[in-house]
Amino acid sequence: MIREEIVSKRYANAFLAYAKETIGFVQGLDELHRAKRIMRDNPNLKEFLESPAITNSEKDEVVNAVFKNEFNDELIHFLKLLIEAKRIDLFVDIAEYTRIHYAHGAEADTLLKTSYPLETNTLHRIKNALEQRISRKIHLYIQLDADLVGGAYAQIGNLIIDGSVKKRLEDMKKKLDVLKVV
Repeated sequence: MIREEIVSKRYANAFLAYAKETIGFVQGLDELHRAKRIMRDNPNLKEFLESPAITNSEKDEVVNAVFKNEFNDELIHFLKLLIEAKRIDLFVDIAEYTRIHYAHGAEADTLLKTSYPLETNTLHRIKNALEQRISRKIHLYIQLDADLVGGAYAQIGNLIIDGSVKKRLEDMKKKLDVLKVV
């Protein structure tokens, strides 16, 4: 199950990176969601595309017939790629992943915790550094947390970047515990 989630995530991010360069990120995201609705609302189509008894060329013809008039070539190529790789069963999961993680378009919600209020210039530098690291725009939500002692903690989806003094002290404690002599 976890492996399928990882694979879905990789396909989703690869498609959106490709779409960003060709038809645009928002258009790619929209087409994934519209195609997901078609697949979800037509279980016979999904079953047909997932059937191992049907050849890929027959599946490609059906994909062209169903999607050609309303979707860009990028999505059609993506569907054919999934068929060829025998991963078309993950298409709904791929589209669902993008719905959850890109609900705000190309921007990601980011929680930034600091132990004290930061100046605007510092916040801009942190925001720019985080955007460069994940190659996406972010919405920054700031929370003061005195337990951090110092430094900063950022959470972007599942990605956690902990540069707090609290974390460094905990890491140091673990290293010292290993070195303890009885």
